[in-house]
Amino acid sequence: MPRWFNTAGPCEPDDHYMLPAFRRLPEVHRLIDQKSYFVLHAPRQVGKTTALSSLARELTAQGRYVSVLVSMELGAAFQEVGAAESAVLQSWREDIRAQLPPELQPPPFPEAPPGSRISAALSAWAESSSRPVVVFLDEIDALRNDVLLSVLRQLRDGYRRRPEHFPASLALIGLRDVRDYKVTSGERGHLGTTSPFNIKVESLTLRNFTRDEVAELYAQHTSDTGQVFLSESIDRAFYWTQGQPWLVNALARQMVEQLVPDPSQALTAAHVDAAKEILLRRQDTHLDSLAERLREPRVRRILEPLLAGLALGEVPADDLRFVQDLGLVRLAPTGGLEVANPLYREVIPRVLANTAFASLPPQAVTWLRADGRLDTERLMEAFLAFWRQHGQPLLGTAPYHEIAPHLVLMAFLHRVANGGGTLEREYAIGTGRMDLCLRHGPDTLALELKVWRDGEKDPLDEGLAQLDGYLAGLGLGSGWLVIFDRRSGQPPIAERTRATAAASPSGRQVSVVRA
Repeated sequence: MPRWFNTAGPCEPDDHYMLPAFRRLPEVHRLIDQKSYFVLHAPRQVGKTTALSSLARELTAQGRYVSVLVSMELGAAFQEVGAAESAVLQSWREDIRAQLPPELQPPPFPEAPPGSRISAALSAWAESSSRPVVVFLDEIDALRNDVLLSVLRQLRDGYRRRPEHFPASLALIGLRDVRDYKVTSGERGHLGTTSPFNIKVESLTLRNFTRDEVAELYAQHTSDTGQVFLSESIDRAFYWTQGQPWLVNALARQMVEQLVPDPSQALTAAHVDAAKEILLRRQDTHLDSLAERLREPRVRRILEPLLAGLALGEVPADDLRFVQDLGLVRLAPTGGLEVANPLYREVIPRVLANTAFASLPPQAVTWLRADGRLDTERLMEAFLAFWRQHGQPLLGTAPYHEIAPHLVLMAFLHRVANGGGTLEREYAIGTGRMDLCLRHGPDTLALELKVWRDGEKDPLDEGLAQLDGYLAGLGLGSGWLVIFDRRSGQPPIAERTRATAAASPSGRQVSVVRA
């Protein structure tokens, strides 16, 4: 049977290209042998369920333990503890029946009062089992409020009776660490502590793939089909994804199933870039679920200053942890917050600019020459006309106020890119800038975006110097510096929008747009 790159649900060895899950979780075997209770938290679709499902099969096959992965997700539909427990235990029955042979399955779960049914079921299984029981509770943070607190307290209470009368080892698997589980209604309710699960020994997370692991995964396709991923394609895939497992698989799937289905044709960096653009346009489930988070206030509190190049300011530590746990941002090795990978860096502002893009008025394509090449002078004329007429009303369509002009400009440039090009973005916290790179065939236009706010000096000189470095890195001799004047008391946009010529510190030609 042919295998394929999986982008939906846990990986199965017979069906999917996959890497040994335990390589990214070297501590797990030790914790289980020490009869530990622990937490595994990581962003969605990095392989948590795949890893623990594989581990459960391995532990059972070795003969020392009986182990299963069961889900808590069905309990999320209920606010009443007893109803949630009943739904969860019914789900467990189906999971266990699918994973274990009859002789290793637990006895019928006993009747018990609400608030003790999970504990009673686990106790009955541990007491009847010929082997120590190891249980992995997936989607634990789907539970809320009294249901979650009840489950955690039952596990803590049973912990002292292990291994003869309760599972010898147990793991909670979810998006967040225990202290961040939501326990009250409202935006900010969370445990703030490991209690009532203060029996945990460690909180583990699942790292992304390394570059060599991306190569190893892609080599499995080569072994099965003969289709080669050139080294440049592996480098490019790792660049865009930084090893995020779903993205690594999604890029490969687009390449081998859609772009280059002929296995005799090698895969290049250009194929990776084309696959990236497909993912951005389609916004498949994984990217779409991230996009839904962008309007949440605690996500916006982090991403808006990051996109605007501003300092974070006073933000709750829980908000920072939450956005990191989502996998949207990470702490850079040299310090400071950054978007987790270049592909997310592309998709975040693109999603935020969707409303502005949908609101664009019809406009003739005047920025292409007869041969299809990009004419930057005509593009400048088109942008100035567009901004004078439509800039002010379109600012209201942007969900992030601090970068509203950026998003409207990007919506305009997406119209250009969608005619046969790409738009790439660079931004970093505390830099006070956003860089855009518009590529259209052999032509490249670099833009530096700055904002002039109340109480600040004209950012012209700083912007020219920053654009100079950006152009040098791209090997370009000219570019645009766009300064959005957000100071109060300014004339209408139509009156103050203009373009002038300037030179960067090293003599590069710069078109300065004041908008």
